[in-house]
Amino acid sequence: MRSALDHFRLNQGRAKALSALAVSLNSLTSAAVDVSDLYRAGLVLSVSALDQFIHDFVRLGMLDIHRGLRSVTDAHNQFRIPLGSARKALLDGTNEQWLEDAIRANHSWQSFQHPDKIADAIRLISSVKLWEAVAHEMSTTARDVKTQLASIVDRRNKIAHEADMDPTSPGERWPINSAMADSAVDYVEAVVNAIYVVAV
Repeated sequence: MRSALDHFRLNQGRAKALSALAVSLNSLTSAAVDVSDLYRAGLVLSVSALDQFIHDFVRLGMLDIHRGLRSVTDAHNQFRIPLGSARKALLDGTNEQWLEDAIRANHSWQSFQHPDKIADAIRLISSVKLWEAVAHEMSTTARDVKTQLASIVDRRNKIAHEADMDPTSPGERWPINSAMADSAVDYVEAVVNAIYVVAV
């Protein structure tokens, strides 16, 4: 499951690099050059890295449960497998590709960004009370973690689905700067690190 965290860190590095590029360009150019979209792109990439981490982490955890390396959870027992996958499993009990394919197919259309969706996914591999445990790891409250993360995901959605336009000021985008982007990226990273610690 460590590979999920390693991949997250690589993806997160790309998000941080965009913010650093924006800062460098800003120092080399005049105020007429707008680098704010680099901050927006970094924030979107960071949330995407979170989403990918949950997909990878849960898939690997489910495979570990199948191998007998992790405890089974109630949610894991309720996971639906297509009949075609069940047939493949019955034909060759040593090959677990059928399970990985079934997990990928089941999760391919799902987004694991919002706190509730993340908690649902983690229940497939762990019985931990996720946000309480993450909050303890981060020395804060579950409510604060969920609120802050939901706010970052909401901003990501404004950027990805609404071109970050402010409906109260037609033609204007919501403001963003280095501090705002870095704060969001750092918070996502802290949440992922805490999830890994409490659910591995």
